[in-house]
Amino acid sequence: MTRIFPAFAYSNAPVAGCFWAGTVPDDADGFPPVTGDHTADVVVIGAGFTGLSSALHLARDGVDTIVLDAMHPGWGASGRNGGFCCLGGAKASSADIARRFGQEALMGWRRAEQDAVALVAGLLEEHGIDADTHSQGETILAHNSRNARGLQDDISRVRREYGLDATWHTPTQLDDLGMSGPFLGGLTIPVGFALNPRKYIAGLVQAARSLGARIHGHSPVAAITQISNGIEVRTGKATIRAKRLILATNGYSSDDLPPWMAARYMPAQSNVLVTRPLTQTELDAAGWNSRQMAYDTRNLLHYFRLMPDNRFLFGMRGGLLASARAEAGITTRARAHFDAMFPAWRHVDTPHGWSGMVCFSANRVPYCGPISGMPGAFAGFAFHGNGVAMGSYTGALLADLAQDKPTRLPHPAIMRADAPRFPLGRFRRALLPAGYALAGLRDL
Repeated sequence: MTRIFPAFAYSNAPVAGCFWAGTVPDDADGFPPVTGDHTADVVVIGAGFTGLSSALHLARDGVDTIVLDAMHPGWGASGRNGGFCCLGGAKASSADIARRFGQEALMGWRRAEQDAVALVAGLLEEHGIDADTHSQGETILAHNSRNARGLQDDISRVRREYGLDATWHTPTQLDDLGMSGPFLGGLTIPVGFALNPRKYIAGLVQAARSLGARIHGHSPVAAITQISNGIEVRTGKATIRAKRLILATNGYSSDDLPPWMAARYMPAQSNVLVTRPLTQTELDAAGWNSRQMAYDTRNLLHYFRLMPDNRFLFGMRGGLLASARAEAGITTRARAHFDAMFPAWRHVDTPHGWSGMVCFSANRVPYCGPISGMPGAFAGFAFHGNGVAMGSYTGALLADLAQDKPTRLPHPAIMRADAPRFPLGRFRRALLPAGYALAGLRDL
């Protein structure tokens, strides 16, 4: 594999302190490596939200499917994110999307964002997945007066683009809602909910397996080759020949599997802390009693929520380096940001801390479509930190594309556009420091 971060980023070290891992049974032994020779209709690489959603939808249609993961389902970003199932998936602004793709494409994308949230809700209900869901939509909190004015202006945009009525909250109203903090106002959009991502992953695995999907862990792919009647995938211990391939590795992709992926994605780190359970006295001291999922208006945003067991989750965009020392440094930095935003909880331990890779694209929108030059192969990636809903949605789209049939859900035009390459190729990480510095200046 040719990956652009050091090996530390792809080791168990960054995920060792993940809170979610302890909330589901340890099924590491339940996903043995694939061995020997196999055939399938579709081989899916990656057992996160996208890959498992693909497998589930394929299995529903009676398609013989094998899923391969280098580690185990949910080991990557899907099992270590903040658990925000919400609108989003692109970093491009409304004006940028409309300029590049047209107003109709913008409206199609906004509908897909809502459909993605509805898809996850439907999967949870249909398959009886208890994922500790909570929150009535999401609340965006203004960190300065300029962004407060912008959020108020967004009320009309949200109504126009989403057909939704967003609600503006003054700082006093935020206090009354149990969302006190250094915020100059907030906007609640009534779509979305929070969940435990590992419980969602476990439910997807169980549902897909019950319909016949074969799911293997500890099976890193060594080669992907076009053959006369389809695609051959080789691991260190097995060869799988399939008619179709779905690549669902997102921020944990490799530049050479297949070579088409080279420089089309940009991994970036995100860090999460989780406190011990807070007492009611401690919640009252901070003025935060709401279980609403929230994030602030910074470009290098903070995202946070009070979970059902009264632990508080706090996340932020992570560092630029990957090593044990860098990981310790960004964890310390995240804790400093937490203390600054919630000073009443300076004494509260955060026993859980971890990091993972989100994924960006050069054109700031997700990609879902064919892999050029490899007939029968498809990929979906770059959800820009919103993979719970949009990754699941993309998986459903890929399942239909792999069957050469119309997609059961709308396939937005912006997701069909070719994913361009970042400048600098394998050295594209060098773009991140300048990008982060500019984003930080804009956050002032």
